[in-house]
Amino acid sequence: MPILDKENKEQVEKYNEFLRNSPYTRLTQSLEWGKVKSDWKQEAVYLEEDGKITAGMTLLLEKVPKLNSHLMYCSRGPVCNQTDIETIKKLVSEADTIAKKYHAFCLKFDPQVEYSDKLYNTFLQNGFKVSKKNADHDKLIQPLHEAVLNIEGKTEDELLKSFAEKTRYNIRLSKRKGVEVYYSRDEEDLKTFYELYKITCVRDKIGCRAYEYFKRMLDAFDEEHLRIYITKHEQDKLSAAIAINYGEEMFYLYGASSNEKRNLMPNYAMQWEMIKWGLEKKCKIYNFGGILHLEKNNGLYKFKTGFCKEEGILHYIGEIDKVYNKLIYFCYNTILPILKKIKRKFRKTKSE
Repeated sequence: MPILDKENKEQVEKYNEFLRNSPYTRLTQSLEWGKVKSDWKQEAVYLEEDGKITAGMTLLLEKVPKLNSHLMYCSRGPVCNQTDIETIKKLVSEADTIAKKYHAFCLKFDPQVEYSDKLYNTFLQNGFKVSKKNADHDKLIQPLHEAVLNIEGKTEDELLKSFAEKTRYNIRLSKRKGVEVYYSRDEEDLKTFYELYKITCVRDKIGCRAYEYFKRMLDAFDEEHLRIYITKHEQDKLSAAIAINYGEEMFYLYGASSNEKRNLMPNYAMQWEMIKWGLEKKCKIYNFGGILHLEKNNGLYKFKTGFCKEEGILHYIGEIDKVYNKLIYFCYNTILPILKKIKRKFRKTKSE
């Protein structure tokens, strides 16, 4: 049974080697990501052919105390051709053993593959539950939409020309006004990032992760894979971000900014430097992350699409579930989202 034995160093290295070299790998499928999500358990299953790993599924298991069960989650996986339904079914079959071990009520995966009616129907016809094409983001773990920039084989000049005119202008303006960008792995700079992050969470009325979450991230990924980027003007730290490259993708994972000197456009300068790191690492794509609101007057939408003018926004297939316990699955998908929405409204009201 090809279930990863995490105590077997040879087996772990073999699985890691597969992940590092697969064109289908994703950051959240890495074993390092399990160290970041330390409040979840991590397991992995894989398929082999002639002693060589051909497909894998790294699983995070979240205990849901209110339901006395576990959610088994394959974040942005599995690591295989994500339209190959037969391979996916084989991986899911291997994962069934893990489900029994943890009394999981569901196996959930959300491939980073674009939506199509054909793929949607294929999963349905093979016994899976699939989220609606435009599902409420409160019912999803990750956004359906992402802004992605293709940087494979591009030069800096070619990429600059592909940006929206206003985006190019803001990058130049920021430099002209004396905004500097540097990167670091120093914990003092992580603390700077976190202070700016807290300001951002208050301003945008979003939930704030604990500092320890980002410290685990810094510890899990080495200097070749993670950088903290910070912009400054004179003595003021204006914005910061965490960027991680894994496989063929550069991820803009978390961003934060001050309420001061926003007219200097520091985030544009910072994004450009992170994109250039992606070029240096020979990544194929630069991932700006999820977008919840597709309105053209939404600030985040305008910011990200200014860099992704040609590719635009990708619409993924959504969440695909194999259900083990129908009653618990119903409670998780129907009742808990309502409680989350009420909690978020209460948090917003309290902050006003």
